[in-house]
Parts: sequence; C-alpha cells; structure tokens
Amino acid sequence: MHYVLFGNVLTEWAIAIAIGLAVCLVLYGVHGFVLRRLRAFAATATATTRYLDELAISILSTTHFLFIFSMGVYAAMQWLVLPEKIATLLTRIAIAIALVQAARWGDAGLKGWLLHYRTQRAAQDIASSTSTAALGFFARVVLWVVIFLMVLDNFGVNITTLVASLGIGGIAVALAMQNILGDLFGSLSIVLDKPFVVGDFIIIDDIAGTVEYIGLKSTRIASLSGQQVVFSNSDMLKSRIHNYKRMQMRRILFEISVAREIDQRQLHLIPVILREAVEAQQHARFDRAHFRGYGDSALEFEIVYFVDTSDYNVYMDVQQEINFVLFDRFIAEGIPFAYPVQAVRLASSAPSRTAPAMAAALQK
Repeated sequence: MHYVLFGNVLTEWAIAIAIGLAVCLVLYGVHGFVLRRLRAFAATATATTRYLDELAISILSTTHFLFIFSMGVYAAMQWLVLPEKIATLLTRIAIAIALVQAARWGDAGLKGWLLHYRTQRAAQDIASSTSTAALGFFARVVLWVVIFLMVLDNFGVNITTLVASLGIGGIAVALAMQNILGDLFGSLSIVLDKPFVVGDFIIIDDIAGTVEYIGLKSTRIASLSGQQVVFSNSDMLKSRIHNYKRMQMRRILFEISVAREIDQRQLHLIPVILREAVEAQQHARFDRAHFRGYGDSALEFEIVYFVDTSDYNVYMDVQQEINFVLFDRFIAEGIPFAYPVQAVRLASSAPSRTAPAMAAALQK
C-alpha cells in the first residue's frame, strides 16, 4: 500500500477516487431528484408557474454527464498532490467544461423564454415571431462568443488582440451594413416598444392602411386603395405614425348650414334639435352645438360629439342616423337647408349719354 504513483500512495488514490465517485453520485442524484420534483410541480401548477417549472426543466435537462464527471474529478484532485502542470491543466479543463455547461444552460433558458414569448404574443402580434427569433439568435451568438473567449482566456491565450480584432471587424461590418442593421434594430424597436402591431390601422404621411406584416427589414401595409405599401423599418420610425387602432373614442366635429330666411323661433330651435339628434344615438355622447356665425349665403351651425369606439363603421352609422334625424326634423319644422345662392344685378336699360359721342367717334 506504500506504492507511490505520481507522488501519491495508493491509499490516497483510493480516497480521491472515492471522493470523486461520491461527488458524481451526489450531483447526479440531486439533478435527477430536482427534475422529478419539477415535473411533479408542473403537472399540477397553474399556467404561470407551469411555465417557470417547464423552463427550469428545460434548463436542467441540458446538464451533460461530462460536467458532473469533471466536477467529480476536480473534487478528487484536491485530495492529491499532483505536479503543477497536471494540476493546472486539470483545473483549466474543469473550468472550461463548467463554462460550456453554463453556456448550455443560458442557451436553453433563452430558447425557452423566447418560445414562451412568441406563443403568448402570436395571437396578438404575428410579427413578434420573426423579430424575437432574430433577437434570440443574436443573444445566443453573443453568449457563445463570450463563453468561447472566456475558455480561451482560461487556457492562457491572450485574447486582447482577438477582442480588438473583433471590435475593428465589427465596426467595418456595421459601416458596410449600416442600412440593414438600421432596419434590423428598427424591427426590434417596433417589437419591443410596440408603436403598432399587425392588424392596426395607421396613417404614415399620406398613406393610410392596415399593418399586414412586420419583418426584419421592412413593414408592409395594405392601403385603402388596395395596393401593398412597403416601408423600411428605419424610415417608418422616423415618421409620425397615427395609430387609429389605439384610439379609445372619436371626437367628431361637423357643420350644417340653413337658409337665412328662417324666423327667430326656428333659429333658437335648431341647437335643441341638434342636441336631441345626437343624444338619441347609442354610441354617441353629446358635447356641444352652437350657432357659429353668418356665412355668405347661410346661417352656420357647429356640432361636436364623441363616439365611444374607434370602429370607423360604427362612427359612420351614428353620423348617418344623425343626418336622418336632422332631415326629418327640419322638414317637420319648416327649416330649409342652405344651398349656394348668387345674386346677379343687371345694369339699367336706359341709353347712356356717352353712347352718341362714342358712335360719332367710331364713324370718323
């Protein structure tokens, strides 16, 4: 039992192996126990906690046996006196494996969270699937690049030059792909900030239509005239966007004109008729009705009311019913609507005193 191997007697090797096996068995047992408990919780949990349980299960399921084994080896080597080079190499290998395992956990967590986000938003925002997929890919690439650099640094590689090269290369690529990257980040901004989503009715400059698709580079709108209009995401975010889908209610202002020939009773009756016509509608809330002023050939009235929905068809139905009521009431009260009137004044037919003189001048 006093036989020496790499500076340690067989007894020390036996104890180290036992420690390593014990650490592997404990980690493996704890890993299996936690997974079983999480699966049991997920089977009886609510929707919110089930998502968290399933996310934890997907993360822990990526635990590789090589990670457990490396932790056992690392624990065992603490009992032994090994040459410095071998001890350093084993330590660096264990750290590298731990870093790769951490990357696997992070990668699984990102994929699980993004999958849950896309599932939750798919019914309301179809564009989130494309944009969050790109965001997830970008985040995972960054994660693995960082882990790769950490592994290289762990093995003693000078990564300063590599990081500087990556930075310079990244700047060159960013300058070459400036427009594409601008549209890509514009897409991410649209998804995260949500100025509009698929299905919203928006107006940009003089283009009005419904958002059909939000991609990585462009957003497509079905205009009212029928054609599809494509905007780049970066240009769209620089414009003023009017989102009518987010409108909680509509403020409506309209005017009517009546003939000047009405009497005083009819003039005072018109605001009352206007108020009653608006208040009779189910989705309308009356605000005001005023005799605004005297037009060129009519008396002008201004009416303001609110519609309690953003649906344009509902607004038009309400306005149509108000017009019907006003037409019927004005006929019943003998109030005529105004129409353009032009007065033509004819000159007198009497001969002008200068006419004979002008005729004599022309004969000369």
